[in-house]
Amino acid sequence: MPIRFIRLYRLALMCMLSISLHSHAMKTDWFEAFKHTATDEQLYQFLYAMPKGGDLHNHLTGSNFVDWWFELATNEQLNGGYRYYTRTRINNCVDYATTTAVNSAYFLMFRNIQQSTYSALSRCEQSEYTALSELPAHTVQAWKNSLRLDSVNEGRNEFFYSHWQRLNDLGANPYINAEMLYRNMKAFAAEGLVYLETMEGTRFYKRKDGSLYSADEVADFYRTRLQQPDALATGVTVGMQYYLLRFIDNAEQDLEWIYRFVDKNRDLFVGLNMVGSEDIDTGYPLRFLDTLRTLRREIPTLPMSIHAGEQDKPSRNVRDTLLLGANRIGHGINLISDPDTMLLMRNSNHLIEINLISNFMLGYVDSYQQHPFPEYLRFGIPVTLTTDDRGMWDSNMTDEYFVAVK
Repeated sequence: MPIRFIRLYRLALMCMLSISLHSHAMKTDWFEAFKHTATDEQLYQFLYAMPKGGDLHNHLTGSNFVDWWFELATNEQLNGGYRYYTRTRINNCVDYATTTAVNSAYFLMFRNIQQSTYSALSRCEQSEYTALSELPAHTVQAWKNSLRLDSVNEGRNEFFYSHWQRLNDLGANPYINAEMLYRNMKAFAAEGLVYLETMEGTRFYKRKDGSLYSADEVADFYRTRLQQPDALATGVTVGMQYYLLRFIDNAEQDLEWIYRFVDKNRDLFVGLNMVGSEDIDTGYPLRFLDTLRTLRREIPTLPMSIHAGEQDKPSRNVRDTLLLGANRIGHGINLISDPDTMLLMRNSNHLIEINLISNFMLGYVDSYQQHPFPEYLRFGIPVTLTTDDRGMWDSNMTDEYFVAVK
């Protein structure tokens, strides 16, 4: 759809919505009539142009489309001068009997490394890699598909245990991530969003020589990119959440470092989040209760939007996460199995960030009709539609609205 038409269509839409607010019945009747008579294409165009507010549950590295990844990974003028390689074959260069080899990502095709990592490999291991810029066209497509769920036999395990491990050094480049943030802002602005709250950290970013940037240096990468004219021109305001990987051995110490860092950088970070598969039991919410209570004695409270209830089995993770002080719950898919907490959240100030496409793609529901979102909405639990890791399922915010309406 031409940009000019979208703008005019959006202006007309806002006028219609504003007029219709004078009559709730008229608004309801008009939209229901439109919904039942419009083709899918007309409905999608309407929802694309409709103002949508913001995306409150967005993982930055998971929200980047594969074409963006490839372009930035192979364009050294845009990526800070980095050169990348990807594994395209396995030549049996390691001792399979060793624990280290078995537990590593050695057997993962299309795992990406930067030049400094490549240079440190043995000659045999180097023979397993190909420069990204030298991949033949058919391999480029396979590389792109390796970073998104493109097959019916892929799902939760592919997402949690392959996608992120394949990105590897690509996700540790501050030039790439800062540019990706801008591209997300631009794409969301075209869909009618004015706010983006995205999850990302500032540690473990690598220079070209393999040494690490400081956390403060990376934070300044984001500050600088957000203030550039093209980013400001999108009209999208960005708030960042610092993420904690909840199931690692030193997660409590990590939480303390993150809490203090976010407190010192409240101009950039609006809060913190706990991420990672809840199916790994070591990341249970109450593990962090004492640490958070200790921190809050010393430091003013930070807003927290925490993943909870992203499971297909009953648990009390949503209730326990509220006890941590969370303002918002990411996913909350199994809240439906905890009636006491549903009553607690009814007509409350606690929001559920709904990710319809993510929950379906990762197998937390077998069909959209099984999703508890309509029950939460009509029961009086505050909800919002969000995109999660949209780049890994090739979707956008309009897709979430389209699924919800249908």
